[in-house]
Amino acid sequence: MLANLSTSGIQAGGNSPSTLTEMGKLLSKSKGSRRNCAYEAVSGTERNMAEETDSTCRLRQYSPIHTEAVTSLAAVHPGAVITGSKDQSVVWYDYDNGSEISRWNGHDKEVTKVAYAHHLNKVFSASRDRTVKSWQLGQSQPQHTFQGHELVVTALSLQPMDNSQMISGSRDNALRLWDLQTGDCLKESKVSRNLVTDISWAKNMDAVAQVGEDKELKIWDPRTLEVVHCFQRKQYIQTCCDLTEDGNYCLTCSNGFSGNGCEVTLWDMRAKSLVCEYKGHTETVGACMFLPGVADRSLIASVSSDCTVRIWDRETTECVGQEVIAGSGPLTSMVAYHDGSICVSSFNAGIHVFSIKEDTNGQLSLERRFQF
Repeated sequence: MLANLSTSGIQAGGNSPSTLTEMGKLLSKSKGSRRNCAYEAVSGTERNMAEETDSTCRLRQYSPIHTEAVTSLAAVHPGAVITGSKDQSVVWYDYDNGSEISRWNGHDKEVTKVAYAHHLNKVFSASRDRTVKSWQLGQSQPQHTFQGHELVVTALSLQPMDNSQMISGSRDNALRLWDLQTGDCLKESKVSRNLVTDISWAKNMDAVAQVGEDKELKIWDPRTLEVVHCFQRKQYIQTCCDLTEDGNYCLTCSNGFSGNGCEVTLWDMRAKSLVCEYKGHTETVGACMFLPGVADRSLIASVSSDCTVRIWDRETTECVGQEVIAGSGPLTSMVAYHDGSICVSSFNAGIHVFSIKEDTNGQLSLERRFQF
């Protein structure tokens, strides 16, 4: 079904956004097996890979690495990604070679977020079991369990300079600042009705962006763990946030339905103002991010419960490329690399890897490369 119903690259100016979105919605609601036939066909006992070739790309399909919905991704390097799932496991996966580097099981409930500490070469996972755990390659048991949140932990972000600290957020309205060497909670701060959905720590370390079910983007001082600014409240719950490397701009995205809400919003961190919105998704937008150095253009990307991945021109707000992942159900998370590759996770169809391509006319397309 996947190979027959979705194209390997959909360019701006091809099928209309509404047509593609409706296709995704209809396929995501289809009943029957949790995974489509093309995905199931690759399971086996050997390398577990099927390759399908068409005129534009070479698609590699590996056996599914999770048995339930994939909820979160974290970038390692091109060709490798950390995944977390409702099946309670965390996986370090090499998709270039179709090999599982490590699998960790230790949470009592579903994994909600994962993060990779590049400076420590460690993996962190948050869970509905109210804990955060750290993992090391070569060890099956968690190195440390961070306890203290009263409800599901929904967000993680690592101090970017040396990964010496971590901030976690929860539906208990609290943010917690942790020392990763000692495992101690250094500070806790609660804001009424602030059910946290995501956190992003600026690379210049001056600010932490946080969104939640109160529909607000908040900026925190990570040294004091105090709110220093609240942007104007949106109409719908904000599900994700991402900061530029210089910390000058922030992206957030909204939940919604039937085209109401469902937008991505760009904020100016210095002017403390809303810059623009990117509209086109018809269901909840699960993740958004600034794309790193793709085609020498300022681009952002988003994924949605309408089964589409969309690429946007940051300046014009135009959707310049999109892809439907047929039968995927809600798309939950994404990471991107400087080589132009994007990993996207889903409820029903595992993880997909795309390459962003630009033709001689400057048109962008998404080529499907891997599924696992």
